[in-house]
Amino acid sequence: MNDNRTAGSRAARLLWPALLIIAWLVVGGIGGPLQGQLSTVQRNDNAAFLPSSAESTRVSELQKSFADSNALPAVLVFERASGLTQSDNDAIATALGKVGELPGIGPVSRPQASTQDTPARAAQAVALLPNNGKQLRALVTDIRAQLGELPEGLSAHVTGPAGLIADFTEAFGGIDGLLLLVTAGVVALILIAVYRSPILPVVVLLTAGLALCLAVLAVYLLAKNDVLTLNGQSQGILFILVFGAATDYSLLLIARLREELRRHETKAEAMRVALRAAAGPIAASAGTVIAGLLCLLLSDLRSNSSLGPVAAIGIAASLAAALTFLPAVLVLFGRTAFWPFRPEFGSTDKASGGIWGRVSALVGRRPRLIWVVSTLVLLVGVAFLPQLKADGVAQSQIFLTKVDSVTGQETLARHFPGGTGSPAVLVTAAGSADQVVRLAKETEGVADAAVRVDGAGPKVVDGRVEVTAVLRDAADSAAALDTVQRLRDRTHDVGGTLVGGPTANQLDVRTNSLRDRTVIIPVVLLVIFLILALLLRALLAPLLLIATVVLSFAATLGVSAVVFNHVLDFPGADPSVPLFAFVFLVALGIDYNIFLMTRVREEALRHGTREGALLGLRVTGGVITSAGVVLAATFAALSVLPILFLAQIAFLVAFGVLLDTLLVRSLLVPALTVDIGRKIWWPSKLDQHSGSAA
Repeated sequence: MNDNRTAGSRAARLLWPALLIIAWLVVGGIGGPLQGQLSTVQRNDNAAFLPSSAESTRVSELQKSFADSNALPAVLVFERASGLTQSDNDAIATALGKVGELPGIGPVSRPQASTQDTPARAAQAVALLPNNGKQLRALVTDIRAQLGELPEGLSAHVTGPAGLIADFTEAFGGIDGLLLLVTAGVVALILIAVYRSPILPVVVLLTAGLALCLAVLAVYLLAKNDVLTLNGQSQGILFILVFGAATDYSLLLIARLREELRRHETKAEAMRVALRAAAGPIAASAGTVIAGLLCLLLSDLRSNSSLGPVAAIGIAASLAAALTFLPAVLVLFGRTAFWPFRPEFGSTDKASGGIWGRVSALVGRRPRLIWVVSTLVLLVGVAFLPQLKADGVAQSQIFLTKVDSVTGQETLARHFPGGTGSPAVLVTAAGSADQVVRLAKETEGVADAAVRVDGAGPKVVDGRVEVTAVLRDAADSAAALDTVQRLRDRTHDVGGTLVGGPTANQLDVRTNSLRDRTVIIPVVLLVIFLILALLLRALLAPLLLIATVVLSFAATLGVSAVVFNHVLDFPGADPSVPLFAFVFLVALGIDYNIFLMTRVREEALRHGTREGALLGLRVTGGVITSAGVVLAATFAALSVLPILFLAQIAFLVAFGVLLDTLLVRSLLVPALTVDIGRKIWWPSKLDQHSGSAA
């Protein structure tokens, strides 16, 4: 009878882990196939990211009344270095005729030969394409296929807004396959090195994979129903963040479980104690990152504000998987999960000595010297911060590989005004049209301007007319942005003129990005400070932790400026790059300090602040370092996508996380804690004798 009751009790204990695992496998079965469908709900054009109050957005809305559709222009440019021949002109006309017959293509203009060459070496035409990501990409591919049948020596390219967006979308085609493959491979190698076990890496990767399935399911449904906006950059960051965060949380729980398996005979009791001890710091860490990411909702740019909830969903999914699926699997496996190095009951953990024992001893001997030297090292990096160029780059410079639209833009600029096919659009009162055209033509950087006509005369809608201004410089260049600003300055007071178009979109994005940095960064710091104050029940410790992470962030920007300018030869950076790097690095950098300081506080209650800090560093050093290396490696995987923004984020976050993990958390913070002593918990008084904090 007792045997039956024991067997029944054992079966009951295994029931909840089995049910949890089954539930997560169902989530995986639903969310897994949706990973390949995320690209269908992406929006990658600048106009979709601007607030409705932006001037270019208002012009875009007004333009709909002047045209039957909100189409995007694709500029088809043809070139022969020795000059176009009559057979070339005939071939161009035939190719354009075939392009015009493609389903979904709007009107295709007649070819216009360049007037800057004698004889003409180039010709260009404009085709209107639907502003729909997936359909646009397919049509651009079809157009390029038609242009591939031209005579030898006659080159052809598709550029303009439609060509650039199509190539941008194409660049993210590797997210569903290559990025995940590289990320999983890197994480697997690190986990094998950390655990020296064939089972645990598989369990951790499965946890991260299921977390991604849950995140993808939620993001897909929200994006499909227009609750949030998803773009290629957000999708790439989501994949990386989920893998990195889920792995980090898994490492922390497994490390604590390994400790408890040496102290408790049964695997169930060991898991119960480990989960109770690790869940708090892990949840606090995830909550801090989520709170920091949600501060991006304050952004006026939808591309920024949408990344906040997308990434926050990823962190929440990682937390859920690490605290439910992973414990369930580990309870079923028990000590076998650690094979061949099983943590037996009553055994000693030799890993708590070794290198982290020596680092802890060093910090204990010379704390002040260590934090002073660490601070000076960080200040060296900060000294290069003024070299960072983050005031925007041309859209054609966002690609790290040669793409057809960029080649076409370069060809266009050699023979036509750079803004051909992507004019600035001015909407003004009908009575002011002539004056606005005159002012536009007189504006430096404008090649020509004219009123939009419909039949015999100007097209007037609700008392307004549309004026197009062709810019001399490439529409996505810094010079073109300056020209649009001059147009606004000269025409705003005439007939209530508003200036929009592709270049104005880019200008408004840059302006809003600069505003976001000023507003969001202080809010993120305040939110994280409040969370740390509640978690550590202190004010001085949170201030010091934030100061060290901000110093580390500034040093990372300085080092990155040197690498970007002098090693990788990048043209600059988008204004949103420092903002995103700040949100990720400060939130994630605080993460590791939370893991450390919550353990330090736990040990300080028993042993005092000095011994608690040294013991906390010794027992968490290995796992936090492993977590940092994993997160750095996963973000570095973003560099496989040939997009400037992602390559810069990859380096910034990877380098910054390693700097936080190896210097700030390992030396600077423990040394400060030891040197300051019990006062670091001010205004609370940590009383190690009573085991409480007053």
